[in-house]
Amino acid sequence: MIEWDIKKLRILRTLRERGTVTATAEALLMTPSAVSQQLSNLAKQLGVPLLEAHGRRVRLTDAAHLVLRHAEAVFVQLEQADAELAGYVKGEAGEVRVGAFSTAVPALVVPAVQLLRATHPAVEVRVREAEAAEAYELLAGGAVDLALSLAAHAPTARDPRLARVPLFADPLDVALPAGHPLAGAPGLRLADLSGEAWIFGGSGPWSEITRRACEAAGFVPEQAHSAAGWTAILAMVEARMGVALVPRMRVHGVLTAEGAEVLRVRHTELTG
Repeated sequence: MIEWDIKKLRILRTLRERGTVTATAEALLMTPSAVSQQLSNLAKQLGVPLLEAHGRRVRLTDAAHLVLRHAEAVFVQLEQADAELAGYVKGEAGEVRVGAFSTAVPALVVPAVQLLRATHPAVEVRVREAEAAEAYELLAGGAVDLALSLAAHAPTARDPRLARVPLFADPLDVALPAGHPLAGAPGLRLADLSGEAWIFGGSGPWSEITRRACEAAGFVPEQAHSAAGWTAILAMVEARMGVALVPRMRVHGVLTAEGAEVLRVRHTELTG
């Protein structure tokens, strides 16, 4: 099998375009003797004559034109690869794998992807929903390139492979049944809800966040019901089965009925 030498093929193509060995050497910043030597070596590699004398000049043989006809497709592919690689280096092309917890997907990831499509259409984003703690594990394991998680679940030991960038603090609001006695209370504090029945997950980040927030307010929440999804949690709130904490960036678009009210409580923030 013939080993094709791209560098020598480029010299042959330049000779076709420039017409003379001297002009080819000037275009490629080579000496005429070096051009002749490279083309002679290419002819030996291919086993066919590439040049023939034509007066004081040389011209390409039919075999040389045949070789270049096929080489053009290779040059086009290589030029496209060069352009795509340059875009990749500049961050204008390539694939980005993102791992994000469920709340962050509609609130942060989807808008970011939509904006990126408009500004960098050659960048492809692959999204993977993952629990807050799992997102860090996926990042450390190389399964994703970017992880959106919660500060509460950040690894305790600093990993030199990872760079951590705080995004914002997302306040926690409380969801109460419509008409709840405290719904209109001014300056509502979390401690005011210490006697309420609470709805939160049996495990996972939001269970831990709810417990920590309530404990920081001076009480341990009584878990009346357990649910992991916001639809189920808010449905139980609407049914007057208890109250729940929800991150503010998740509230928008969540409530599907008028049976629950979402109120701000003082001094409850979630760092994300």
